[in-house]
Amino acid sequence: MNRSGIRARGAASRTIFPPRRNPKGRWLVAALIAGALLCAGGLGLLSTATDRPVAADRTDSEAWQLVLVNATHPLPEDHLVETVELDGGESVDARIEEPLSELFRAAEQAGYHPFVRSGYRTRAEQERVLAERIAYYEDQGLGEQAAQQEASRWVAQPGTSEHELGLAVDINDEDGDEELYAWLDVHAHEYGFIKRYPEDASQITGISHEPWHYRYVGTEAARDIYLGDLTLEEYLGAV
Repeated sequence: MNRSGIRARGAASRTIFPPRRNPKGRWLVAALIAGALLCAGGLGLLSTATDRPVAADRTDSEAWQLVLVNATHPLPEDHLVETVELDGGESVDARIEEPLSELFRAAEQAGYHPFVRSGYRTRAEQERVLAERIAYYEDQGLGEQAAQQEASRWVAQPGTSEHELGLAVDINDEDGDEELYAWLDVHAHEYGFIKRYPEDASQITGISHEPWHYRYVGTEAARDIYLGDLTLEEYLGAV
C-alpha cells in the first residue's frame, strides 16, 4: 500500500456485471440539458486547444478533468501526463491520487478491498493490450478481421484510450467480490468519478459495458452525470 492508501495489483478481473440503476430517460435528459444551455445565453460548449469539448461553465483550470477521449476525439501525439506510481506498479495522473484514495477508503469502510487493476498506459502499452486481446480472440477461432472487431468492443484503439489520459482506472476487489461494482456505481460520483462505459450506452461511448472502469471528472460534473444518467459524451454535447 502506498502513502495514499491506494492498492494496485495485477489480477484478473471478472465478467459478471451487477445490475445498473434503472435508466432515467438518457436521451430526454440530454436534450433538456442542451436546450437549457442554449436558452441561458447560447454559450454552447467551449473547446480546448485541440477542439476537444469541455463543459461551458468550467474554468481553464478545471478543463483538464473534462477532456473527452474516444474514437472521434484522440489524444494529441505530444500529450504529457505527470503521474504518481501506486503500490504494485500502476500509475495515475498525480492530480487524481487524493480523490482516488478517498474513494478507496470509503469502499474499505463499506467492507470491500479495492485495488487498481490498470491505470495509466503509454501508447506502447495500449498497443500491447489491444494486440493481446486480438490474439486471444484468434485463439478462440475467430478470423483476423472478426478478432479485431471483437477486440475493439472492449479495448480502445491506441491514441483513443482514457488509460493514456491518466484519469481512468480499472478497479477490482482483491477478494473477487463483484458487489464492489454495484457500490461504485452508486458512490463513485461522490468522489468525482463516473462509470465511463455504462451498460446501456455502448452505441454512444463505442465501448461495451465495463463496470470496473472509472474516470475522474471532478465532483460537480460527476454528480450531474450521475443524477442525469448521462455519458460523458452526452454531458459535453459530443453526440
